[in-house]
Amino acid sequence: MSTTTQLDQLKQITTVVADTGDFATLKQYAPQDATTNPSLILKAAQMPEYQWLVDKAIADGRTAGATGQTLLGRVLDDLLILFGVEILKIVPGRVSTETDANLSFDAEALVKKGRHFIALYQKQGIGRERILIKIASTWEGIRACEILQREGINCNLTLLFSLTQAVACAEAKAKLISPFVGRILDWYKKSTGKDYAPAEDPGVVSVKEIYSYYKTFGHATEVMGASFRNVGEIQELAGCDLLTISPPLLGELKNSTATLERKLSPALAKESRIEKLVLDEKKFRWLMNENSMATEKTAEGIRQFNADALKLEKFVAAKL
Repeated sequence: MSTTTQLDQLKQITTVVADTGDFATLKQYAPQDATTNPSLILKAAQMPEYQWLVDKAIADGRTAGATGQTLLGRVLDDLLILFGVEILKIVPGRVSTETDANLSFDAEALVKKGRHFIALYQKQGIGRERILIKIASTWEGIRACEILQREGINCNLTLLFSLTQAVACAEAKAKLISPFVGRILDWYKKSTGKDYAPAEDPGVVSVKEIYSYYKTFGHATEVMGASFRNVGEIQELAGCDLLTISPPLLGELKNSTATLERKLSPALAKESRIEKLVLDEKKFRWLMNENSMATEKTAEGIRQFNADALKLEKFVAAKL
């Protein structure tokens, strides 16, 4: 047993990120960075203690003279940014702000939205080095990332379920990727009816493979494991560049003083025998098509985030 908590031990070897829009949680667990998505913002916006942020976004929109759909669109964007600004008052590092899920197959619109978010943050006095623009790991999303990264706008490529997506992101010079561990596990449990021990967890195996590939071939893109279902998955990925963790699992790590063993390191990664993947658009689409889990989970994730974005839109529209 250790005298320090597992959360503190993890922070020694991995950048810990909180997956929440709830400020109280951020203060409690003191992560380095924070990530948000439409589902988390919807949840937070409905909490009475954050009502003032919704009111402020609406008031600012009205002051600017916006009406109708323009006002609604403006308020929704402003709300994401206002949450981001408040989060950055608590975390010392970066916040990830998600682009609209319904733009996932429109590279041009994603670039426009990324630039727009950076401009909105700038108006609030926040530099681009503290922002990650979150984009789904579609072919179009990865192309948008490539353009934004060249402009010095850092991207977090999310809804990532395969080495194919990860390699394309690294080649586009994405700042960071978020492979979804728990959702991969969900798919395998549903399709095989089996339970998996953390070390055999298909989501964990996937992140280890991606991490090894990046370290072997010298990609600078950061790997941030995401969407965990249990603490075992997190423990198996101790040493990964970053891990974004939900409040209940942060609580479990904080309540344990068991020794946490480092499972991932650049040195260990380079010992793995991994072949280089050569990709162009045709190869990317073919490999995705051959990977039913990655195809289904990417599509489902985009639909889910869009459904929550529509719920948030409805929630804000009712207040207008």
